Amino acid sequence: VQLQASGGGLVQAGGSLRLSCAASGRTFSNYAMGWFRQAPGKEREFVTAIRLSGGNAYYADSVKGRFTVSRDNAKNTMYLQMNSLKPEDTAVYYCAAADMGTISTLRRTSTYNYWGQGTLVTVSS
Repeated sequence: VQLQASGGGLVQAGGSLRLSCAASGRTFSNYAMGWFRQAPGKEREFVTAIRLSGGNAYYADSVKGRFTVSRDNAKNTMYLQMNSLKPEDTAVYYCAAADMGTISTLRRTSTYNYWGQGTLVTVSS
């Protein structure tokens, strides 16, 4: 499956952005999906994941209550609504697809089979 992330940009602290991840090539609804981010000089870290039907979602503690993941299987697209953004949210955000995963394994980059190219989010103070 091919993934295309979009929606990044420059926003002031406290603002909002919505990222999109468009999938093509294979049946989107067969994959668990995740968002990861990587700040300069840091390792890629888990942000959120959503199961096949969208019924279960998991979040990193750092974004819980501020970010919301969703998916529209009819449109082959996953979304990340980011509110109350902070400067520490600045990073390249990547979407990824996994054939399978559990609540714990979906937090690992190694679980994911396919990755998008990333979209840059910059939050100014």
